[in-house]
Amino acid sequence: MKFDTPAKENPIDQLKVVGRPHDRIDGPLKTTGTAHYAYEWHDLAPDAAYGYVVGSSIAKGRINSIDLRAARRAPGVLAIVTADNAGRLGKGDRNAAALLGGPEIQHYHQAIAVVVAETFEQARAAATLIQVHYRRERGAWDLAQQKPSAKPDESEPDKKTGDFEAAFAAAPVQLDVTYTTPDQSHMAMEPHASLAMWKGDKVTVWTSNQMIHWGKSDLAKTLNLPEENVRLVSPYIGGGFGGKLFLRSDALLAALGARAAKRPVKISLPRPLIPNNTTHRPATIQHIRIGARRDGHITAIAHESWSGNLPEGKSETAVQQTELLYAGANRFTGLRLAKLDLPEGNAMRAPGEAPGLMALEIAIDEMAEKLGMDPVEFRILNDTQVDPANPDRPFSRRQLVECLRTGAEKFGWSRRNARPAQVRDGRWLTGMGVAAGFRNNLVMKSGARVHLDGQGAVTVETDMTDIGTGSYTIIAQTAAEMLGVPLEKVIVRLGDSDFPVSAGSGGQWGGNSSTAGVYAACVKLREAVAQKLGVDPNEAVFADQQVRAGNRQIPLAEAAASGTLTAEDSIEFGDLAKKFQQSTFAGHFVEVGVDMATGEVRVRRMLAVCAAGRILNPKTARSQVIGAMTMGVGAALMEELAVDTRLGYFVNHDLAAYEVPVHADIPEQEVIFLDDTDPVSSPMKAKGVGELGLCGVGAAIANAVYNATGVRVRDYPVTLDKLLKGLPTLV
Repeated sequence: MKFDTPAKENPIDQLKVVGRPHDRIDGPLKTTGTAHYAYEWHDLAPDAAYGYVVGSSIAKGRINSIDLRAARRAPGVLAIVTADNAGRLGKGDRNAAALLGGPEIQHYHQAIAVVVAETFEQARAAATLIQVHYRRERGAWDLAQQKPSAKPDESEPDKKTGDFEAAFAAAPVQLDVTYTTPDQSHMAMEPHASLAMWKGDKVTVWTSNQMIHWGKSDLAKTLNLPEENVRLVSPYIGGGFGGKLFLRSDALLAALGARAAKRPVKISLPRPLIPNNTTHRPATIQHIRIGARRDGHITAIAHESWSGNLPEGKSETAVQQTELLYAGANRFTGLRLAKLDLPEGNAMRAPGEAPGLMALEIAIDEMAEKLGMDPVEFRILNDTQVDPANPDRPFSRRQLVECLRTGAEKFGWSRRNARPAQVRDGRWLTGMGVAAGFRNNLVMKSGARVHLDGQGAVTVETDMTDIGTGSYTIIAQTAAEMLGVPLEKVIVRLGDSDFPVSAGSGGQWGGNSSTAGVYAACVKLREAVAQKLGVDPNEAVFADQQVRAGNRQIPLAEAAASGTLTAEDSIEFGDLAKKFQQSTFAGHFVEVGVDMATGEVRVRRMLAVCAAGRILNPKTARSQVIGAMTMGVGAALMEELAVDTRLGYFVNHDLAAYEVPVHADIPEQEVIFLDDTDPVSSPMKAKGVGELGLCGVGAAIANAVYNATGVRVRDYPVTLDKLLKGLPTLV
């Protein structure tokens, strides 16, 4: 199905099932421990051996020699795979570094071997016996130091509108400030894990992966196999956040280990290996300049961002929201990429906008203060309903002003004291902060297969994944709505490369795109049912497990009385992106308390007002947003991968030392969804929401801290050592 223009009559608009707050249908499986994660497929491979990955202990250089003799003699060892005996390997399109290193070492903890043994303990013990002799080389590990050598990112050219330099120089009110954000790690609850099994020259890998088709194609390329010889299965994922978008070393080494041992092999990356072995959000240095008239209208805005990556990696696209969020005739954005020998920098929840808004939305507050304006009103004054660089391209829906006004009213923004460090609650200084949220609405081609059996049950199959977002439930809701059956009559099967290719879980495109693909398949199944029952498909109404046409009413199950009916289709979105700018918006409001003696920051309450298309399931969508808000607390106040710039690795590479928010850190959280049904976005009229809840939260917290203390922190995270010297005297 090609989606170019909205349908005049759309069965999804009945909203009997879609748009309602249903519990997650996979919830009982997960709460009872019967949902199989990648490391838990014991029934499929009771004879599985265990692999243990050995990571490089240097960050750059070469392996001079590797001695496996003692490890091979260790109890229970079945095989050891290194680059020397793995055979000729290719490299996936989406990997910046080789997943099995040697002899060249590209980053710390790059996998250099996998030991396969009868038990996990035996594999781990044998791995400690491997003797590796390296030739260490000096690498580039400090972004600030490498900034002068950074070059424009060729894949993301500079964007210019008007004459920024002249307009900025002429502006009576100017802001010229630099902000930094640190490297950050995903830290999903489920580690990267895989179980591989060969049958002849074909391999099946049960893994934890967000994008099945990407993983399958890259694994096939890496193993030099035809794609039809590779199957990936990932029905349940214990968190991803972008860290499982791509093929990682656990899947490749499980496949290589299983081939070498001639047995199924399971691998789970140890927690201390994950930050350096997999991917992370890269650090940024962001330079923002804003010029405005004294009445508050922005006349010039520029945003440049520096980030680092491996030679084949890309930059953190931290300027993309600045291209679209506020009006201004003269604009400039640019990305600068420095070569670093740290582990691969790649997608982490809301890549680009999350760190970009952490800088931009502080800058907007700083500019409002210079102008003597309320920061909410300054944002509203500079709203735009069109792409600022292309006025002929409108937003399909844009309710940023409504988000900000609704949020200000609900949060009690009028009670905020505009002068910093004026409000006290005992020994606590309190303050409020605001930030706009923005995330583009991306759409991806997505397919599904739908079956109707003789009992009237509907089964949906698609390689879409569920990373804890509720994909199972919204897909079931879509099929139930389209075919007129209750939710309990729908079975959803996900995460298998044998199923039609879907959008996958990433980029906030998964929910809208995958349900639109199910919608397309259901349209085709409705046509097949109508033909089978001898009714006009254009007149048929599917409701209450019946098909009604004219004065006829036929049980839906009757269409499959002689055998299961199956339909398959996919959704394609044509050139909608050229006609409309599709984005999602939010207003984030935060109140904090800062201890006057210690500088400790405690978030007291949070509000997110979101405009994100039709909300397919308010219950699961709210869960996504409050999870994202919680992640924003971490980004603002505690999360930072500390780089050892002498040896080139992330020092705090485990959950003991990498701080993330816990329940005690999270206060009252409220989420409001505006009515934002967008007929341009898809047949579902939905958009993404899982990343929007994060975008802007960090800046709202930083702005609240400034309002509370008068101390402006421009280098994240906002830790107490950055506040102490500027705090008012405790009296």
